[in-house]
Amino acid sequence: MIVTCVDVGSTFTKAVAVQDGQLIASAAHRTTVETDVLHGLDAAVAATGVKPDELLVCSSAGGGLRLAVIGYERLVTAQAGYRVGLSAGARVVHVAAGMLPSLDELRAARPDVVLLVGGTDGGDAETISHNALKLAKARWRVPVVLAGNASVASELSELLAAKGVPVTVAGNVLPSIGVLDPGPARAAIREVFLKHVIGGKKLSRGKRFASLVRGATPDLVLTGVELLAAHTQGDLLVVDVGGATTDVYSVLNPTHEIGEAEVAGVLTAARTVEGDLGMRWSAPGVVAAAEAEKLIDANAELRQAAESLAAQPETIVSSIDEEIAGLAVAVALRRHARGEPLEPGGPRRGGRDLRAAQIVVGSGGVLRHSSAAAAHRILARGLRDDAGGWPLPREPRVIVDSAYVLAAAGLLAESRPAMAVSLLASRLLDS
Repeated sequence: MIVTCVDVGSTFTKAVAVQDGQLIASAAHRTTVETDVLHGLDAAVAATGVKPDELLVCSSAGGGLRLAVIGYERLVTAQAGYRVGLSAGARVVHVAAGMLPSLDELRAARPDVVLLVGGTDGGDAETISHNALKLAKARWRVPVVLAGNASVASELSELLAAKGVPVTVAGNVLPSIGVLDPGPARAAIREVFLKHVIGGKKLSRGKRFASLVRGATPDLVLTGVELLAAHTQGDLLVVDVGGATTDVYSVLNPTHEIGEAEVAGVLTAARTVEGDLGMRWSAPGVVAAAEAEKLIDANAELRQAAESLAAQPETIVSSIDEEIAGLAVAVALRRHARGEPLEPGGPRRGGRDLRAAQIVVGSGGVLRHSSAAAAHRILARGLRDDAGGWPLPREPRVIVDSAYVLAAAGLLAESRPAMAVSLLASRLLDS
């Protein structure tokens, strides 16, 4: 049995052929968003030289999954929904809290899915009911995942459905204060992504592409990360440097009690996505963020080089790429470790204590296509960044996912978990 796992990314489509838990071939092709993504997908699969018995696909093309979160309090259920949305592989484009006065800002954010949360189970029901009614009266047509106060979930689901709002009910993301339960909502968001979103992005003609896709790429990568952490039974950190974003994933054993600062709960497995940090379209954002973080002095030459990369994303300049990638890693790890304020000047939320991370995995094209020495230099830029006291890994083992197997393992995890674990072990742990 040969299973080929394909990630249709914003820039490149990567194919990995797996047999008996071993990688037997891999290839990549430019993602063909301008025509039909199946052209690039089929070309990447053909380039492996292997005919698969089964094809599994994940996708972040066309902007991936755009999610809006509507909650009760910004620091509690809205924050909980935000964290769950990121863990589901979404790009969170809007967060609102309290009773919505209008839907203008929500519409302007153009979400693919709305995550409607609010109230612990048996707690406040007024806010989520008000917001559901607002969506119902507007005959909202963007799919809604309802994952708030369980005591009113059935009633509000019927209200929304009666007005033609596509609604999926999931378990409360915050059933009680400090208890964050992402699983049901994450599964529901994946279901909605497959049913309503992937076919609506006009990435391909016909139904074949939608039938192949199993989820959003970041969601499946996090699944692969969780599987690797379970296998190694230790804290794990992954940094994925892409053309448009830099994603950071961590799986940590909880070691501290929930305090006032984390009433929104703590995720064992978490993801942050930095939309201003990337190797091509977001390269100018890397330079701007690095200057703001005082990682570098104002650098007009580097800024101009970054602008050129954004304008011509197919350009390859190895020396500039290494510099920008190192800065992207450093800024992304700072933000992941220390957390970020939900509003300017506000308290930081969602920081992660990475000190016990035993393994750090680097992913992304710039790392896969660099020499081993260059890839380790890029990752070291962030791992040795102790200027601000954020809790970074002490003495981790550093690995580069040169074959892009984390996404493949995530695709295999549900139906072939043993094959997924064997792939991770052989390509990451035994290398």
